[in-house]
Parts: sequence; structure tokens; C-alpha cells
Amino acid sequence: MAVTVTNTVEQIIVKTEEFVGGGGWNYFWMILIVLGGFILGRLLKVLMEKAASKLNLGVDAFRMAWLSLISRTIMFPTAGLGICFALKVWVLPEQLGGLRDDVVGVLLTVIVAYIIYQGIELVNFWMKKLTAQTHTTLDDMMVPLVRKTLRILTVVLGLVQVAQQLSDKPITSILAGLGVGGLAVALAAQDTIKNFFGSLVIFADHPFQLGDRIVANGEDGIVEEVGMRSTRIRTLDGHLVTVPNGELANMMVRNISKRPYIKRVANITLTYDTPPEKVERAMEIIREFLDAHNEKMHPDMPNRVFFNNFNDCSLNILVIYWFAPPDYWAFMEFDQQFNLAVLKSFNEESIDFAFPTRTLYLAGDPSRPLNIGSDRSA
Repeated sequence: MAVTVTNTVEQIIVKTEEFVGGGGWNYFWMILIVLGGFILGRLLKVLMEKAASKLNLGVDAFRMAWLSLISRTIMFPTAGLGICFALKVWVLPEQLGGLRDDVVGVLLTVIVAYIIYQGIELVNFWMKKLTAQTHTTLDDMMVPLVRKTLRILTVVLGLVQVAQQLSDKPITSILAGLGVGGLAVALAAQDTIKNFFGSLVIFADHPFQLGDRIVANGEDGIVEEVGMRSTRIRTLDGHLVTVPNGELANMMVRNISKRPYIKRVANITLTYDTPPEKVERAMEIIREFLDAHNEKMHPDMPNRVFFNNFNDCSLNILVIYWFAPPDYWAFMEFDQQFNLAVLKSFNEESIDFAFPTRTLYLAGDPSRPLNIGSDRSA
């Protein structure tokens, strides 16, 4: 029994010596470094979340933004750096040392690109804060475009750096190869490039801004977003319409939000048996109402009221006014007040509105004798 235990202990000691002598401690330190990277990342994440929760959103908005960003992104960089250090302490044969260095270099490049890619959110937050202080929404349209452009540039530069590390070629030759490949991509993606330059034309010419109501390609709606490829319009019936910027830049766009007033043309029709005095009174009633609300009219556009036409079935009074500011629902409210006031006043004055009618003359009507056949000879 004692001999068996002694042999077992001796075997354990031998295996331990083989593990240590064969690089076992090396593996142990590698695992410890990797776990340390994960634990450090988790610890920093918790600390940043607690620090962000104690800040006031209105006062320390920017500080809260970058603390929240760090808490969301810290795990990958710390874990990646732990793996890089672990690979560096790993004792490998000389022929595998170059492969390890390439893997470490690529991983470091990915970590740096990832940090820059996520850090663009801070730039985006800062630009939104600046654009919120301006009166125009044109710069608001540029914020998502700048963010997307910076992220694409980060990804492209990261891939170029990875290609340079793996191929051991100078970056100039890689860029030359990308130029040839870019030409082929450009030929295959002409519409995409056209839409991109269309977005630049929109930003330069600024025919509309975010939140404007426009009519483009027969679609009437509110501009929600202007991207690198297309513009999104929310129509008045709730549909989301996407219009390519290349087409939109060459399209006639009506910007309804930029109108200085809302014009109304109304035809008030009276019956043909309305005496001239009452026609004049009808025009006087309309002018009195519009003059009483002159503060709601555009100062450069006086109201117009004319007895302008003899229609087939009515006497026509033309009414034109320009409502300002161009708030559509306020305009509809004023139209309702105008219509009710005219209807009430005309009823009180016994002025009759006309509607399509047809008059029949009877042969037996003594006021309008037809005299059919009175000149016929015997």
C-alpha cells in the first residue's frame, strides 16, 4: 500500500516537472493574461456605467456620452490586448515567429480601427450639439453623412493596413492596386456614384432642409433624412418614400414649407335676380371681414374682392387673400371663420347663393308671351 502511494507521488512529480520544463508555465501565463484582459475590461465597464449614472444629462451630456461609449466598447480592446500580450509570451519555434507577429499586428490594427470607429459617435454627438444651436436644419442633414463617411474611411484604411501587414508590400503598391480595383468597382456602381454626387449637389444647393414639406416626383411629404445614396420622405398619408439623390438632384422640387403665405381664391356666386345694391352689399360684407383680420394677411399682398363675371347660372364675386404666416392648419381655421361669417351675414341680408339652375318658359306665361305663329298668313 505504502509502495503504491509512493509510486503515485513520484509519477505526479515527474509529470509536473515535464509540464514546467516543457513550457507549462508559459501556457499558464498566457491563460492568466487573457483572463486578466477580460476581467479588466469587465471592471472598467462597470466603473464607467456607475460614473455615467451619477452625471446630470442636461449639464454633463458630453461627459456622459463618452463614459457610456467607453462602457460599451471597452471589452473588445482590453480582451484583444490581452490576447496580443499572451501571444507575445508564447514561446514558438523560429519558423512560426513571423506568423505570430503578423497575427499580433493584424489584431492591433483591428483594435485601433475599432476604437476609432466607435469614437466617431463622440464626433457625431459633438456635431449634433453644434447644429442644434443653429436656426437652419441644413447642417443637421450633413451630420449623418459626415458620420457615415468617417466610418467608411476608417474601415477602408484599416483594411489597407491589414493588407500591408499580411503582404509585406509597400502601401503605395497596395493603393495602386486599389486604384485599378476601384475603377472596376466604379464602372459597376455608376448609379451609386451618381447618387453620391447627387447628395453633394443637394447639400451645396440646399433646395430643402430636414423637416421641410416638399413635393418631388409626385410625392408630397416631410423630409426625414438625407443620406449618401437617397432621401427619405414621409408622405402625408404615412408612407415612407425613398428617392435616389441622383434623380432628386435633377428633379423639379416644390418646397411648400418655404412659401411666404398661403393664397386662397374663392368664387362667391349669387343668383341672377340679386339687385345691384345687394351685390355691392355682398362685396362690402366680405371686405369688412377681411379688413377686420388684416393682421393675418401678408403685408405686401392686399385683399382683392371684385364682381368679375357673369356665369351661366350666377353672378360671380372673386375673392383673393394671402394668409400669413403659412401655417396650414391656422389657414384652414381662418377659412372656416370666413365661410361661416359670409354665410351668416348673407342670410341676415337675404342675399341668396346661386347654384346650377335651368329656367323653363311656358307658352301660357303672360309675362313672357311666345307669340308662336302670330305672323302666319291665312
